[in-house]
Amino acid sequence: MNILWGSLMILIGLFIFVSALKRSEFIIYKLLVARSRILWGEYAHTFLLVVGVILMGLSSLFFFNIW
Repeated sequence: MNILWGSLMILIGLFIFVSALKRSEFIIYKLLVARSRILWGEYAHTFLLVVGVILMGLSSLFFFNIW
């Protein structure tokens, strides 16, 4: 089960990371940016970039059954 959820979370983290790099116009990413812009202002894309990296790192630990 860890392989399934770890893989899913890695894909979500990768989506957030790539979308933040490209500043995507995809509707789900635009919703994430709108929510994070409230707190982070103009640094919302940078925040989501870091969130994507952290999410991929933690989910890879979950994938390998370390965490």
